[in-house]
Amino acid sequence: MANGKEIKMKLPSVDNLFTTQEQRDEEKRENVRDIAIAEISDFPNHPFKVKTDEKMLEMVESVKEHGVLMPALVRPKPEGGYEMVAGHRRKMASELAGKENMPCLVRNLSDDEAVLIMVDSNLQREEVLPSEKAFAYKMKLEAMKRQGRRTDLTSVPAAQKLQGKTSRQILGEQVGESQDQIRRYIRLTELIPSILDMVDEGRIAMRPAVELSYLPKESQEELFDTMEMEDCTPSHAQAIKMRQFSEKGTLNPDVILSIMIEEKPNQAEQFKMPKKRIEKYFPKGTPTKKMEETIIRALELLRKRERGKEKDWNEER
Repeated sequence: MANGKEIKMKLPSVDNLFTTQEQRDEEKRENVRDIAIAEISDFPNHPFKVKTDEKMLEMVESVKEHGVLMPALVRPKPEGGYEMVAGHRRKMASELAGKENMPCLVRNLSDDEAVLIMVDSNLQREEVLPSEKAFAYKMKLEAMKRQGRRTDLTSVPAAQKLQGKTSRQILGEQVGESQDQIRRYIRLTELIPSILDMVDEGRIAMRPAVELSYLPKESQEELFDTMEMEDCTPSHAQAIKMRQFSEKGTLNPDVILSIMIEEKPNQAEQFKMPKKRIEKYFPKGTPTKKMEETIIRALELLRKRERGKEKDWNEER
């Protein structure tokens, strides 16, 4: 400070002092590098499952024979190392193939840019599970909303937002889903993992799953226990009924059980027997389905025995 006036000087950064302009330009330029797999961390909260299935084993054999043909996309981390953006399956295949390095395209990306690329690259797969869509749509929608609020971005989502379209409309157009379907998928993120797995397995349909997502986590746990015990899943009408009881604050395990054992409209008339009357004949914890199969086999043996007795009696006559 001189004569009471502050003198501001812009000092060069350490990088500028010790590197040439050519080196700095090279750092900014996208390039493919062989990077140690140990230096690449997975994308935070990556919503897509990387499984050791038949397709993965085929990819492992391909990597062993030809290497990774398409480089993965990573971004540098401030603390050092890299974060995977697109290529998690290629990374696992490389690890299983015994590779120490893999080719990667290094790109400087913001958090939101990385989310958008990560989601879009994975949604192009042939098979995407409902749970994967659910968390991917949620992550992408949140990133798009943040971009739409900023005025320093010139991305398509931000520009379209200014034309009166919501982020959900734009996302729906990009992935070929209606706004309502986007909303339904995102509701699935409110399900407990055990029930969400049942949605992925096709045991619970989308519409009842969405209704169940409004139940508190504790009620969902109680429902899952009931489904396991009774070997059943809720219809859309049953799911709506449970949500209504929950909103009134009257949903409890007994109510859940009474709803779940109701006969569904499309069910044929069934013979029902209280579980308590037969469970004493089975080891503790035997699933309902196993009890049913055992009873059927026992009845078939009894019928064969009765027929054998009837045949012997006829021959004696």
